[in-house]
Amino acid sequence: MLYVNSFIFCGLVSMIGQIILDNTRLTPGHITTLFVIIGSFLDVFNIYDRIILLTGAGALVPITSFGHLLTHGAMTSAMDLGFMGLMSGMFNLTASGITAAIVCSFFFSLIFKSKD
Repeated sequence: MLYVNSFIFCGLVSMIGQIILDNTRLTPGHITTLFVIIGSFLDVFNIYDRIILLTGAGALVPITSFGHLLTHGAMTSAMDLGFMGLMSGMFNLTASGITAAIVCSFFFSLIFKSKD
């Protein structure tokens, strides 16, 4: 059942993004930013943690999880270290994903030519 819930959650996030993209003038960048903010908002009220319990890793795949991880890391570190923990804790949980994106982008830029 966990696989089904995971599939449904990811499908709903994708469907909502596609509906917004088709029916508004928002660009994919706007929608990505909106989903990161929604993930952060849901984490502040501990709703996203409940979604993760219901859907498993399916809730960690969409872009909403990036906002959740940023906020979750910042809030956890802020409780321990105060304001400096707030600033540094933001990237504790997301550092590996950000690093992977930068490294992959670098190697892809060496392999492929950009279009002008």
